[in-house]
Amino acid sequence: MPVNLKGRSFLTLKDFSAVEIRYLLDLSRDLKAKKRAGIKGNSLFRKNIVLIFDKASTRTRCAFETACWDEGGNATFLTNSQMGKKESVEDTAKVLGRMYDGIQYRGFSQKLVEDLARYSGVPVWNGLTDEDHPTQILADLLTIEEHVHKPLNKVKLVYCGDARNNMGNALMIGSAKMGLHFVALAPRELWPNEALTEEMLKVAVGSGGKIEFFDIEKKDEALKGADVLYTDVWVSMGEEAKFAQRITQLQKYRVTMEFIKKTGNPDAIFLHCLPAFHDTETAVGVEIAAQHGIKEMEVSDELFRSRHSVVFDQAENRLHTIKAVMAATIGDL
Repeated sequence: MPVNLKGRSFLTLKDFSAVEIRYLLDLSRDLKAKKRAGIKGNSLFRKNIVLIFDKASTRTRCAFETACWDEGGNATFLTNSQMGKKESVEDTAKVLGRMYDGIQYRGFSQKLVEDLARYSGVPVWNGLTDEDHPTQILADLLTIEEHVHKPLNKVKLVYCGDARNNMGNALMIGSAKMGLHFVALAPRELWPNEALTEEMLKVAVGSGGKIEFFDIEKKDEALKGADVLYTDVWVSMGEEAKFAQRITQLQKYRVTMEFIKKTGNPDAIFLHCLPAFHDTETAVGVEIAAQHGIKEMEVSDELFRSRHSVVFDQAENRLHTIKAVMAATIGDL
């Protein structure tokens, strides 16, 4: 069945069918092969995009800029706009929509990125909000397909830690859409919100997926047979005051080689959207070690550096999947 995503915004995977997500994954794989072969693309020739960041970024910014340039487009990194200060989101969106072919937003509010899409008249791409992170999930799914040699609807993914953050939400959405067996291993108070869970349980029925929740008392059951172990930082951007609380809640959920062994799967892989606090080679890591006496947080350094960890393949795939999203929604394919 032909898939046409031209003119569509990319705000959440809830807006896309499994067929459309499969199309984006296949396109990502093709674009990755083209880049590896040294073939310069032109799907974004004479296209202009603007990148708005209200949160810090390494992978998202670099992926959008490089993907745009790879395909012949131009990117503006907008750092000092009046949006939300002297000018409303609606008015800013209407201005940017007259100058650019697409808009990327990374920040706090899901409503803000939705309003940009509502008023700009051009495709808007969600680079991360407090509620969702759809471009990350495309990279995750592509990485799983490259390293787990079975169909996505046969894959068991266990997310360990703070499952009510944007990554917990987004992974549950992507898993439900593509038929994965999604497990959240987390304290009950950090499970995803009930409304989203109920919505995704219904989606999973249609896709053949499965969604389960466990706390640490049932970690053996949660981890058994897993193909993918996934975690994220314990404190999201904007919640830095909660480090002490999260450490208390989540120390037992640190992903280690013991967790890998409990899967019973010698080929299980480890994923992390990065950055990761696996040692004390960062300012935050040094501070946490001094204040709380721990040198690792959500993942052990041993596992992070092991053969099971494919986090840098995963990080590279942000480039190829974001390129696919832009090419499919504003490009000439």
